[in-house]
Amino acid sequence: MIYRSKAPLRIGLAGGGTDVSPYSDLFGGAILNTTISLSAYASIEPLDEKQIILHAFDRNEEQRFELTDQLPIDGTLDLLKGVYNRIQKDHPAPLQGFRLSTFVDAPAGSGLGTSSTLVVAILGAFLEMRKIRMDEYSVARYAYDIERNDLKLAGGKQDQYAATFGGVNFMEFYAGDKVIVNPLRIKPEYLHELENNLVLYFTATSRESAAIIKEQVKNVNEKNEKSIEAMHHLKDQARMMKEALLQGKLDEIGVILNYGFEQKRNMAANISNDTIENVYMAAKAAGATGGKISGAGGGGFMIFYCPGNTRHAVIKTLNTFGGVVRDYSFTGHGLTTWSV
Repeated sequence: MIYRSKAPLRIGLAGGGTDVSPYSDLFGGAILNTTISLSAYASIEPLDEKQIILHAFDRNEEQRFELTDQLPIDGTLDLLKGVYNRIQKDHPAPLQGFRLSTFVDAPAGSGLGTSSTLVVAILGAFLEMRKIRMDEYSVARYAYDIERNDLKLAGGKQDQYAATFGGVNFMEFYAGDKVIVNPLRIKPEYLHELENNLVLYFTATSRESAAIIKEQVKNVNEKNEKSIEAMHHLKDQARMMKEALLQGKLDEIGVILNYGFEQKRNMAANISNDTIENVYMAAKAAGATGGKISGAGGGGFMIFYCPGNTRHAVIKTLNTFGGVVRDYSFTGHGLTTWSV
C-alpha cells in the first residue's frame, strides 16, 4: 500500500504580510489568495526493512535512519522530519520502516507558499496512513503549529489554510491564532478573465523569507509607524480586491495590485530590489497595469495584471530579463489524499 497526498500552491493577490504575528494579533489581518495548478506532493510507502528513508526528489536529497520515534532536526529535510516527529508524538504507533518521498512544483523560497504547502501535503499523507480524521481548520492549524512552533520557522498563517482549503478565499486573522476562511463565489467568467490576464513570472532567483519576515515582526514590535501603516493599507487592499472580484470590476485589479506593491515596499527592507523594480517598470511599460511580488519578497515569483491582449507584449518583455513565465490555472480543490 502507498499513501499519497497533494496540496496546491497559492498566489497571494492582496493583503500579504498582515497574517504575520504580532500584526494580526494586535490589529487583525486580511488576505485574499487563490490556489493554482502547481502542487506539493507526498507519498509514504511502508517497508519491511527497519529503516526510515526520506527523499525529496525536487531537491535531490535523501537521508536514512534506523527506526526511531523522533528524527533529528538538523537543517536537512526538516519539514519531513518535523511532521513525522509530531505525528508520532501525538498519535503514537508501533515503529515500522517507511519511505517518505516528496516533490514540489516550484523552488523553495519562490513565494508561492512552498514550505507550508509541503508540510500540509506531508501531514495529509500521514493522516491517510494512520486513518486520522481532521477537518480543514484542524489540518491547517496543525500544520502551522508544526512549522512555526515545533520547527521555529518564521512566517505567516495564510499558506497552510490556502493549501488545505483550496480555491479563492478571503481570509481573516486575529489574536489567539483565530482564522476565518471565507470562500468567495466569483462568477466563472470573472475568474476566466482574471486567469487570462494574470501573468506568473519566476525571476529565476529564490530568497530566504525568514529574514524579511523577522524584520517585519521587529518593525511591529518596535512600533515602526511607517511599517505598521503600510500593513494597514495592505489590509485595506485585500478588501478592495474582494469587492473588485465579486463585482467583476476587473479593470480595477491592476490598480489595486499596484497600490499594494507601493505599500509593501514600506513593510521591511529588501522586499524589493533593483532587479525587481526594473522588471516591474518594464512590465508596466509593456501594458501591465499593476503587479506584485509573491510571498515575503526579495525574489521568487511576481505576478502582473495585463488587461485586454497586453499579456503577449508583457511576456515578450519579461522574457528579456532571463526569468521564466510559468503556465498555470486556478484550482478549486485543496488538500487531497488517497491510497493505492
